[in-house]
Amino acid sequence: MPDHFYGGADVILNFSLKLMFAQGRLFCRFSLYKRYRAMSTAPLDVLWYKLINVADVSWHPLFSKTNVPLGLIAKPGLIYKAVTRLTPIPVRLFVENVRPGELLSLRVLTIPGMEQKITYQVESTLCGTYISYSVTLKGWLSPLIWWLIKPYSARVATELAQAAEQLLA
Repeated sequence: MPDHFYGGADVILNFSLKLMFAQGRLFCRFSLYKRYRAMSTAPLDVLWYKLINVADVSWHPLFSKTNVPLGLIAKPGLIYKAVTRLTPIPVRLFVENVRPGELLSLRVLTIPGMEQKITYQVESTLCGTYISYSVTLKGWLSPLIWWLIKPYSARVATELAQAAEQLLA
């Protein structure tokens, strides 16, 4: 396996925990931002197509299938369901923003007490194509959710790179 999958991945972690006392109650605010970055030898167009084809999540380590018809691509305002590899209960995903060839932003609509935003960015350079996968979690359930999805989230960018490179092989 090429060394750019493991040795060249960048990881940025930022989190905050705030305890507040107001009106006789204790409130806890937790937020986490984590970004993973990997490099691929696949062209930007191939990576972008693999990413916006929301019906095909075979490469994704956390999602196993979606309810989207084959060939449908991500567009702002699209709401669809995806089944995770952790539970058979589907989660709803909302496509917030799409900048063709650059950015795909999704909001995961799960349960009250937790807010999750996922952002994919692709960038073509002379050395190859970079993929950034960012996860932002907010809410009091975020530490528990992060504990569950962390091993899967760490692999998303590299799995996308591998899937795009397999299309070319």
